[in-house]
Amino acid sequence: MRQVTRSCTERGFTRLGYNRRMSSADSRPFRWGILGTARIVRRLVEPLRSQGHALVAVASRDRGRAEAFARDWQIPRAHGAYDDLLADPDVDAVYIPLPNALHAAWTINAAAAGKHVLCEKPLALTVGEVEAMGEAAARHGVVVAEAFMYRHHPVTLAARQLVLEGAVGSVRHLRGAFTFLLTGDHNVRLDPRLGGGGLWDIGCYPVSWMRYVLGADPLEVSATIVTGSTGVDVAAAATLRFPGDILGQFDCGFTAPFRTEMQVVGSEGVLDVPHPFKPGPTEVIVVRRGDETTEVPIEGGPLYQLQVDDLRRAARESVPARVLPSESRGNVATLVALYESARTGRVIGVQDSGIGKREPGTKNQE
Repeated sequence: MRQVTRSCTERGFTRLGYNRRMSSADSRPFRWGILGTARIVRRLVEPLRSQGHALVAVASRDRGRAEAFARDWQIPRAHGAYDDLLADPDVDAVYIPLPNALHAAWTINAAAAGKHVLCEKPLALTVGEVEAMGEAAARHGVVVAEAFMYRHHPVTLAARQLVLEGAVGSVRHLRGAFTFLLTGDHNVRLDPRLGGGGLWDIGCYPVSWMRYVLGADPLEVSATIVTGSTGVDVAAAATLRFPGDILGQFDCGFTAPFRTEMQVVGSEGVLDVPHPFKPGPTEVIVVRRGDETTEVPIEGGPLYQLQVDDLRRAARESVPARVLPSESRGNVATLVALYESARTGRVIGVQDSGIGKREPGTKNQE
């Protein structure tokens, strides 16, 4: 095996967000509030109060819970209602980790209050909701971004760049997986009233990865799901057909041990990303062409830090955030089509959902 050691920058890949040096224009702290106290919030606390940021408030519908969370994490203010936090003049931006079904309403409310928004994935549950969120951001002059943390890691950018450079020739096939074991029925991921389901929760990752690496939306999709005791999908297998007869396949769900992987099969080789959705400080992309295997180490950075820095930069420097509603729209349309396929047993045309056409190789916001 031939091993090639190249840094991300030596290959020309951006390290946007990893270099945390702030410009003189960034002297004012970017002040954050959090809507909710979900478990994932704990991963964001330190990034939200790192250099250039300040975590100033948290809100919960239960004031006691908000006060306890604020006390445990040394957050200055606790609010007993989400609207109270949105009315707080000392908050510049909000992080929304609420259940999926609440994303659209509270993002739109936050935008109307003049707050920038980092909203957990999936951004919404319908294309119409995504469009309304984007329109609210434009109308009120704020930034709304989807919290797809993996999109900020240099290994993701490097995988796309390698494919665009022809590292595996013409793309023929993509494969992926994201699974983990989820026990018990009392979890928001399993609540059909709140937008639960494996495709929404983790199937969105391989869909997003394929669309980003190809720079294209799928033309049609099909899916088979296993429905759990609460009425949502707990396992799924899907096929996506992209322009140029490129096929993408993935499985996802809550019934198998933790695993994440993505692979691109081309006319001249195969590219593997072993940890696409939970990458560490240093990752590797493996490219196989004939008898030759090349390992390309990629220096990364802290995922959640990268995504909060991205929103701050977009708000303060007027540069596009990495995952805007215009990008999220295609992902949600694809997921809606996958659910429709699983329900009807038919192949569903994604373009019928109204998403715009993008051909493979289109340069999207990096």
